[in-house]
Amino acid sequence: MIRYIIRRLLISIPVLLVGTFLSYVMVTSLGDPLSELRAKPGVTEADVQAAAHALGLDKPVLVRYWDWLTGFVQGDWGTSVALGTARADVYTMVTDALWVTVQLVIAAQVLAIILGVAVGVLAAVRQYSIFDYTATSLAFLMFSMPVFCVAILLKSYGIQLNNLLVSLGLDRWLTTAGPPTGGYTGDLGEVVFSYTGTFLLPTISLMLISFAAYSRFQRASMLETLHSDYVRTARAKGISQARVIFRHAFRNALIPVTTLAALSFGTLFTGAVLTETVFGWHGMGSLLVTAVRQFDPNILMGWLVVVAIAVVVFNLIADILYVFLDPRIRLG
Repeated sequence: MIRYIIRRLLISIPVLLVGTFLSYVMVTSLGDPLSELRAKPGVTEADVQAAAHALGLDKPVLVRYWDWLTGFVQGDWGTSVALGTARADVYTMVTDALWVTVQLVIAAQVLAIILGVAVGVLAAVRQYSIFDYTATSLAFLMFSMPVFCVAILLKSYGIQLNNLLVSLGLDRWLTTAGPPTGGYTGDLGEVVFSYTGTFLLPTISLMLISFAAYSRFQRASMLETLHSDYVRTARAKGISQARVIFRHAFRNALIPVTTLAALSFGTLFTGAVLTETVFGWHGMGSLLVTAVRQFDPNILMGWLVVVAIAVVVFNLIADILYVFLDPRIRLG
């Protein structure tokens, strides 16, 4: 397995190189990062050329990509160039935003996987029951609703709940405008109260869409496994229903969900863009919106590379988990 992991990591290097090069070419060709500088009154063309030279924007694309790549692997991801001046370190901006988003993504994914797998297994075992129809209807409802609609609805209900608590003489609980700037202070009870109120709505917003996908995939996979030959053989031997489900069918039925979860951990950053914008979080989502609005190529490249690495890493983790879920699978 160690040899397989090393080989996969080595294969991922040229894939990431090609991906970063194509991304760099596309990002740098989308617009002019000095457009805001050009629009300022009193700025001459000489000033623009001097800023372009200071930022290395007057070099050929290949040279600029090589400079960016060599700096990136050494931890120098460049600086924000949206206004034609070095404003902030991109590495610090991306890593700070990544930590904010990771807290949301991990919590939402863990809840979605647990609930989705449990509901999917129960719906498959009780096929065509009221629970199955209810779970199917809920999943289709979540599929049909865009992420931003779910986030806006939850935010609206959160504001109404806060108003109700205030009318009862209690403190507001749910935070709808981002985490507290001063952090979480007070005793343990106050910290838990503030922490849960801050994370609850955006986490549920991200969790609901993923939950719908996991439950449907788990149900379909579980139904297919329950009708397989080895499961019928286990039942014919007189093995109890619970042991047939959890010992023989459940592990194999997790394989498609594992693949979906590996892809979702990377692509969930896209959903976080809308969720963070609605709830006022300054994570990877809001960072991407800011970089696109101001057209900052260095921030865009940092964002894209982090997401690409996340997809590669989580797909590798999924491949390794296959072996533990199904011993018949061998990593060559």
